[in-house]
Amino acid sequence: MYVLGIETSCDETGVAIYHSQRGLIKDFLYSQIAMHNDYGGVVPELASRDHVRKLIPLIRQCLKESQLTSSDINGIAYTAGPGLMGALLVGAVTARSLAWTWQIPAIAVHHMEGHLLAPMLEANPPVMPFVALLISGGHTLLIQVTGVGNYHLLGESLDDAAGEAFDKTAKMLGLGYPGGPKLSKLAEQGSPQLKFPRPMTDRPGLDFSFSGLKTFTMNALNATGKTDQDKANIAAAFQEAVADTLSIKCKRALQQTGLKRLVVAGGVSANQHIRATLTQMIKKENGEIYFPRPEFCTDNGAMIAYAGCQRLLAGQHQDLEIQTRPRWPVNELPSC
Repeated sequence: MYVLGIETSCDETGVAIYHSQRGLIKDFLYSQIAMHNDYGGVVPELASRDHVRKLIPLIRQCLKESQLTSSDINGIAYTAGPGLMGALLVGAVTARSLAWTWQIPAIAVHHMEGHLLAPMLEANPPVMPFVALLISGGHTLLIQVTGVGNYHLLGESLDDAAGEAFDKTAKMLGLGYPGGPKLSKLAEQGSPQLKFPRPMTDRPGLDFSFSGLKTFTMNALNATGKTDQDKANIAAAFQEAVADTLSIKCKRALQQTGLKRLVVAGGVSANQHIRATLTQMIKKENGEIYFPRPEFCTDNGAMIAYAGCQRLLAGQHQDLEIQTRPRWPVNELPSC
């Protein structure tokens, strides 16, 4: 089965073709970072319009370079949420229209399920069950995974997600957009001399909160952030605090569930310091850890094509009604 995957949840247009036996055939991604950089963040209306301009040409390019035609495609998967409503609608309307024209099924995919299953695209995929840590600009989730669609939410962010905290802290430091990668680069030049708190680790539970850490960073910046080196040290201390907090919570989740496999995915999972901290923790626990390759950490069409393929193979599909869900709890998904 050939599945065309479409991702338009925010500021990246992703298109890919996945085959149920051959694996990933082609993957294309167009990033809007340069456009949004002038505004210091994502402008939803501009994001939607750019998806309209780029999506169909990317689909044509993907088919051409895969040496396939529309008659070879057996199904279409598209991101239906969570995300920006206008951006989601571009992908959903395009996918649903093509599916109707080509007379093939279409499946709505949960954006975070795509991230959760992204490591399955690797040569050495994780075996279920496992604990998944999903860290992105909009979500910080700990999930017990026993199968595709069988998700038990263990913990989530009560306020700012980890990626959002990175971006807002970067803005405090005057680093601009996109903030997360720039903060991580600055942190390489610093030393975590300041002791930042590890929020909500001194109490039971697996939920996260990063708003207080963001406030602590602002106070530290006002008190000591006078030089470029001071800012680099603050960036390093902030990053280490986030990494340690995620590590502590993941260790608790593994102990609580009795599992030894940890999957880490989402845009923030590309952060090398966070990867190293979690890898060190899992080794001490005699467990296994899995990450998607860096290009599949951020939003992409390949993860949507893969997730959609699993659901299409299970006989699931959408009718002609077009529905998008800017907010969509991942534990509401049906199992395969």
